[in-house]
Amino acid sequence: MSPWALVLVFVAAFSHASWNLLSKKASEADGIVFLWLAATASAALWSPLFVGYLLVSGTGVSWTDLAAIGGSTAIHLGYFVLLQRGYGKGDLSVVYPVARGTGPMLASLVAVLFLGERPGPLGIAGIALVGVGVFLIGGVRDLRAVAPGLLVGVFIAAYTVWDSQVVSAYAVAPIMLNYVAEVGRAMALAPVALGPRRRRLVLPVWREHRSRVLGAAVLVFLSYLLVLYAFTMAPVSVVAPAREVSVLIAVALGGRLLAEGDLRRRLLAAAVILTGIVAIALS
Repeated sequence: MSPWALVLVFVAAFSHASWNLLSKKASEADGIVFLWLAATASAALWSPLFVGYLLVSGTGVSWTDLAAIGGSTAIHLGYFVLLQRGYGKGDLSVVYPVARGTGPMLASLVAVLFLGERPGPLGIAGIALVGVGVFLIGGVRDLRAVAPGLLVGVFIAAYTVWDSQVVSAYAVAPIMLNYVAEVGRAMALAPVALGPRRRRLVLPVWREHRSRVLGAAVLVFLSYLLVLYAFTMAPVSVVAPAREVSVLIAVALGGRLLAEGDLRRRLLAAAVILTGIVAIALS
């Protein structure tokens, strides 16, 4: 991996863990309303950059681009909704590392069970390590706490593979994919967030969580934009596991800033998960 790609990945990892911290802090609010506010704010805040890109590059948005971005938008929508619900039920230091570790593990298991692939010893060890880490982070009496993270991991695996193809095979510019997907997510959530059941919650959620909404609006876009650009500089098999250093950052943030318990055990489990992810990528 080039030094620039490495820098992008590590800045993205810190940004990603940080916006997840903000989402966890807002988890007592209505999740759909919070997500809609964050996506709408992101679309507004980043619009000058996107317009500037279009003017400078002279690039247009084709129907093929929109179709590819539409697939990404649908996957990310499921990911964000499930993640926010997960934070309403579990700790950041449990849900986040389990979700980030499950994606590579499931992708590898699917390849073994349905695609006839036969991983080597390193790949098998990586799958086993992620499984052990997930067990450790939940604890013997708290295994149900990992369920939201496991489900989110399915969507992480899906969007990682899909988006890497969108920016490489389809040659869609990362900023275009990221921005149009933000707009698409805001539009998809609007009918629900502004419907009869939730529209009365919009102003209260905005007033109480304004800083978290704006923080998430900046960091969600920034963290994934950096990863998408890294995909254009290095293979997804290298970028995807490298960015997962964020699992250690998230667990540390959850332990220190949210006073979540079992910090040592969860850091150890997160380290095991990270080691497993790297082993899967290198196999």
